Amino acid sequence: MSVLDAVKMAGAMVDNGELDNAEKILTQIPQMGGALEIERWFLLGRIAAYRDNFDDAIKIYRTILDAYPDLARVRFELAICYMKIGQWYRADYQLRLAMAGEDLSEDVRQMMNYYRYLVRQNKNWNIYFNFGAAPDNNVNNATGGTECIMTIFGPMCRNLIEPESAIGLNFTLGGDYEFRLADQWRWKSEAGVYSNIYNLHDYDDIYLYFGTGPRYIWSRGDVWLAGIGSRRWYGWRGYNWGAGARLNMNYDFTRRVSGGISLQYSANQYDYYGEYLDGGTYSANAHVFYSITPNIYAILRGGITREDATSDTYSYWQPSVSIGVGAELPYGFGIFLQPMFYWQNYDAEQFTIKNARPAYVVERDFSQRYSLSVSNNKFSVMGFVPTLVFSYTRRDSNMWQREYDKWSVEFTLQQRF
Repeated sequence: MSVLDAVKMAGAMVDNGELDNAEKILTQIPQMGGALEIERWFLLGRIAAYRDNFDDAIKIYRTILDAYPDLARVRFELAICYMKIGQWYRADYQLRLAMAGEDLSEDVRQMMNYYRYLVRQNKNWNIYFNFGAAPDNNVNNATGGTECIMTIFGPMCRNLIEPESAIGLNFTLGGDYEFRLADQWRWKSEAGVYSNIYNLHDYDDIYLYFGTGPRYIWSRGDVWLAGIGSRRWYGWRGYNWGAGARLNMNYDFTRRVSGGISLQYSANQYDYYGEYLDGGTYSANAHVFYSITPNIYAILRGGITREDATSDTYSYWQPSVSIGVGAELPYGFGIFLQPMFYWQNYDAEQFTIKNARPAYVVERDFSQRYSLSVSNNKFSVMGFVPTLVFSYTRRDSNMWQREYDKWSVEFTLQQRF
């Protein structure tokens, strides 16, 4: 009997539930190369899953995908294992990628649609945690240089604040929980903290947020209406409070394409300069997720924000757009590349120095940010993967004092999906 025949026989035994005999054949076959070795390990993963050894099955499937990330059937089986142990967010990620597999039968695809509905029904809690370090060459978003104004006595100049370099430690901890009210109704609550702590503590930034409200789910989507609140400290001093409401809606358009919109309002009260800055923030954002292949995906985001401050000088519109492309690559590597562009168009004039003359200008800014995340699943520690994030930001403005460049390199530990 050839090795190929032995693998086929073992596969038939697994389908028929003859797990012990199949395991004996698969473990006695000498190590092979190529597709047969992948099939052997895939069958061993199925055997482990049938025996409810889901941790072992997950390790096997992850090992296969680290080497061959485009195998949709393996992602499908991995998603089922995650569902069995209640890891619903991980299951959802794997299912979305697996549905792009062209080699899957229509029956399997229909099954995956149903499983995604089960994920919506059963996602009752999620905890996320990131920790890392990030050097920043312009933590104060400064321009530097010299600003001059012509007077009857000649030019008078002053030095603008120079960019400051700093090393920050970032920490994110958050989670959400859904209390089941009925088959399709939940009460969802979320809370979290985000912080950047620098060696220059004047720029330390801490942000707390929470939200709670009813969530309705159906086979292809969900809606969540929540009351929200936030509190921010900057440089260890109170910065502002926020309270309002948010509406999130998500929908699966096709097996590959899903999307959603988010509408939010927050009334803001500032600890200092409230007579100028107090007001409200309105935002509308949308995103589309597209599974290109079982290991490559794209996310398109767009939105608009309205900052309505007491003083028109600080009120503005901010449209934004970004497109991100992510890929699970061989050898366990993962990358995510995202360019982002946004504009800030203020309502009223403000005093400035332009062309060495005093002037009143309505500020117009254009910012572009490019980021690249690189990780490797083979270094996973307790479900977290070390990740490097490289980013560059450039802001152009009709007020040159507002222009700046900055780059940062961030090292974080991110939850593996």
